[in-house]
Amino acid sequence: MGAVVSCVQNLFRTIGNCLMAIVNGIASILTAIIHGIASFFTILISFLTCGYCGRRRGGTMRSHGHTTSRV
Repeated sequence: MGAVVSCVQNLFRTIGNCLMAIVNGIASILTAIIHGIASFFTILISFLTCGYCGRRRGGTMRSHGHTTSRV
């Protein structure tokens, strides 16, 4: 009798593990899609705001030879 119960427990554990693997796979796919969309919009916004596509400025504005002094 104990062997039957153990076999049934292992069967349900295996089915549960399979379902969890499917759910984790779907979640990973959705995460990758969302990250891709977010990266696309980040590049698009950077390009539209004169951030030059493919190059990051690091948050600093470059001066083009103009200097100002406060005296």
